[in-house]
Amino acid sequence: MTTALNAPIPSFDALTATSGTTVSSETLKGQFSVLYFYPKDSTPGCTTESQDFTRLFDEFQALNCQIFGVSRDSVKSHENFKAKHDMPFELISDPDENLCTVFDVMKLKNMYGKQVRGVERSTFLINPDGVLTAEWRKVSVPGHAEAVLETLKAQG
Repeated sequence: MTTALNAPIPSFDALTATSGTTVSSETLKGQFSVLYFYPKDSTPGCTTESQDFTRLFDEFQALNCQIFGVSRDSVKSHENFKAKHDMPFELISDPDENLCTVFDVMKLKNMYGKQVRGVERSTFLINPDGVLTAEWRKVSVPGHAEAVLETLKAQG
């Protein structure tokens, strides 16, 4: 089951995240949530995107919004990535692609002339009732975190 715009997100079991936390569909209720899916820790685009969300974190928090980064990397990789860039939010490890499947972000991509299956950079805004209210797919990093913040301001 995948997520549809303006519909409740499907329930998903707890996934391991950084700082010894777990995140489930229940974790996302009660406040706005941003889930941003990215291909790989410590790569240039993913680093820039994470730094942009870090820079704007206080503004998201002021609007009652939590942020979670999601990739297939291990928790250990996430911990290193998070520490290196002083990220104030948690990163969810999804090695079995459970959450990636719920949000339909696994896509065939061209890498050096070969087709590979990977995470399509995507972001989802979920309201306090657990309803998906905005989505961005095939994200281009420059200005993206700002666009998500502006959408949140319009909804909040």
